[in-house]
Amino acid sequence: MDVLIYGSGAVGLGLASCLIKSKNNVCFIARPDTAAQLQQKGLVRTGIFGRYDAGPESFSAYKSLDELTYKNFDFILVCVKSFDSSKAAQDISMHKEILGQNTKIVLCQNGWANAEKFTKYFPKEQIYSARVITGFRRSKANEVEITVHADSIHIGSLFGGDVKDVRPLADSISKGDIPAETVLDIEKDLWAKMMYNCALNPLGAILDVPYGLLAKDSNSRNLMNHIIKEIFDVMSAAGFQTHWKSADGFLEIFYDKLVPDTAKHKSSTLQDIAAGKKTEIDSLTGAVLNLADKHKLEVPYNASVFSIIKFVEARRMG
Repeated sequence: MDVLIYGSGAVGLGLASCLIKSKNNVCFIARPDTAAQLQQKGLVRTGIFGRYDAGPESFSAYKSLDELTYKNFDFILVCVKSFDSSKAAQDISMHKEILGQNTKIVLCQNGWANAEKFTKYFPKEQIYSARVITGFRRSKANEVEITVHADSIHIGSLFGGDVKDVRPLADSISKGDIPAETVLDIEKDLWAKMMYNCALNPLGAILDVPYGLLAKDSNSRNLMNHIIKEIFDVMSAAGFQTHWKSADGFLEIFYDKLVPDTAKHKSSTLQDIAAGKKTEIDSLTGAVLNLADKHKLEVPYNASVFSIIKFVEARRMG
């Protein structure tokens, strides 16, 4: 398969390592420094699934779509931060030569409403979403560490697209070491991840602790309980669903499995703040606030952590 990785941060490098290892033709679109390092040194993956080295001859890396020599990719994996979704969708749409009749665009991003930004430029049946609940950390421009893994990567369509069209992608990722599968109810997975992310990411960043410590302390645990219950109410009011009939049902698996499996991970929000970068809080807690406002619901716990993160973010970014 020919696969384009659009966005070569930690998630992009991690997923690409699997696809390269399973003998696919992989092409990166990356920032200039990252593209240069990949071209010179190749890709290195370490962490819980073992070390894998991909030499620079085993893939291609470019600074922009304008430099591409590939045409008609089978899959385009969008791995940019959620605040760059609109820009990415527009950029890809302006390079029709890379899109074949059967090209599928798979959004491997945090947050909610990324798919809506892409459907402004592409048919709904071309857009798929991936729920990634694996921890990636990039130590160098061309190196990624897989730190934790809570569940297999799920790939599906929010718009009724046929999942058999993305099954080869899931199979290739699995062959490259990270379990992946196709699902029919990706909306439920994405909202489960929203509750997971919105509870752990902001508090982990504010308190500068890994996920496991948040669950051990009764005070932070109480905050997460309220955050998750607010999100569940907003999700339900907006007409969306997840796998549990109540917030309590999700909280049980949250504390029994999801947090323990990712206990050592520090949130991407914390990593962004530490690096002086913009966070994805607008597409996480911000998306919850937008839906709450639309449906006239009060969400004081989510509003509070959102405001704190925006304050810290603004200070760190100057």
